[in-house]
Amino acid sequence: MKTTVDNLDPSRIKLTVEVPYEELQPSLEAAYKEIGSQVQVPGFRPGHVPNRIIDQRVGRAAVIQEAVNNALPDLYQDALKTSERVPMVQPEVEVAELPNVSGANGGQLVFTAEVTVRPEITIPDLDSLELTVDAVEVSEEDVTEELDSLRARFGSLKSVSRKAKTGDFVTIDLTAVIDGEEVDSVSGVSYEIGKGNMLKGLDTALRGLKTGESTTFTTTLAGGEHEGEEADVTVTASAVKQRDLPAADDDFAQEASEFDTIEELREDLSKQVAQRRTSEQAVAARDALLEALREAIDFEVPQAVVDQEISRHLQAEGKEADDDHAKEIRDDVVSSVRDQIILDVLVEQVEVGVSQDELWEFLFQTAQQYGMEPAQFIQGAQQAGQMPNFVAEIARNKSLAVALRRVSVTDSAGQAVDLTEFIGSDEADSGGTGSETSDETDDAAGDSAGEDEAAQADDIVRTGGLVSQPDAPAEGEDVVEAEGSQDRD
Repeated sequence: MKTTVDNLDPSRIKLTVEVPYEELQPSLEAAYKEIGSQVQVPGFRPGHVPNRIIDQRVGRAAVIQEAVNNALPDLYQDALKTSERVPMVQPEVEVAELPNVSGANGGQLVFTAEVTVRPEITIPDLDSLELTVDAVEVSEEDVTEELDSLRARFGSLKSVSRKAKTGDFVTIDLTAVIDGEEVDSVSGVSYEIGKGNMLKGLDTALRGLKTGESTTFTTTLAGGEHEGEEADVTVTASAVKQRDLPAADDDFAQEASEFDTIEELREDLSKQVAQRRTSEQAVAARDALLEALREAIDFEVPQAVVDQEISRHLQAEGKEADDDHAKEIRDDVVSSVRDQIILDVLVEQVEVGVSQDELWEFLFQTAQQYGMEPAQFIQGAQQAGQMPNFVAEIARNKSLAVALRRVSVTDSAGQAVDLTEFIGSDEADSGGTGSETSDETDDAAGDSAGEDEAAQADDIVRTGGLVSQPDAPAEGEDVVEAEGSQDRD
């Protein structure tokens, strides 16, 4: 087989593949056998019909069609390996020449495949990158805030007759009116003034109200049939309560924790804040590394991939291809595709792997996020062919963790930051390997099964994904038609 690769642009190539008749012979014999098992010819048992009889009864063109359609996926994959490029969407295949459909056996199969491929980019030298994150500092105010949050969990609500203020809990009734017509209403809703998690303007409207008082304000509805529309909302405070906090003393420390004194409790809370901010350093370092890679790598994102992802997004939301929402999400999709291309190349450079345990943990966590039973979620993912995408996403996440091991990270005070707790270490990885993923996920992730690098960093380096891994033409999908069009459907 001879393959010629033409670079149409930085992210699109054209493969011209010539397959001699001799190399196609095994596929032709398999096609004769398959067709022979289906046709009934007097004097011959099914599966034992000579090839020349099949040519007479069915036509050699039908046999060639069957052989080419079955062979084309593998031939395409072999040609793609020659190009050493990574496909990102399905190819556009056109058959230019078929073996002889009449006369003596011979001729050749010639087809072309135009495909959008991943742009060739270079990851900068990780050892030379320097990142800065905020230093871990815990003030007395931080500890007091943490202590107040704990006290709030043990607090009690008490009705008050004064005007409502920020921090009070108010039981409210809401009625929304548009053009003089009531469109929605709720009653008996408990709301903490200052949270800002309901309607815009609600906090301002509630401040100053006493129990039983009402006021009307104009806002944009946040949900329901009239979401996004402007409405006049009347709010009534049916009850106003303040939260009384227990005293921050030794008695509280003994009630709320395993400590005997409030000072011991404050010291423990200080450690908790420090640990949390140390974790935030890891997240900040991850974000800083990705941003550094974005700035260092300049390339054009393949529009075919962007268009494909926008189309999938619109279909998932039940919207038409020309919906205005496509323009609204285009910039975000471009950014997401760009990040995935960078991370996919980083995966290859730092040689991360995905273990079977990591895949299962990811699946269980994702199922919980969607509120689904793990078995149901996994079955649905397998049926939808999403497992390869999940493996690729895990690999991208881990690539940032492994890359951070080679990057210099210091805090704002100039001190080196040790992220080993969150991103693991090469020394720890060399101590053992995780169980490998199945063949299906191995192949899809580019032979990604291997050492269990940075398993503990999965939560720290999780990033969102849009781009599905490309597939070759599906086996059995017709690409040519006998005696007719030779274009891919």
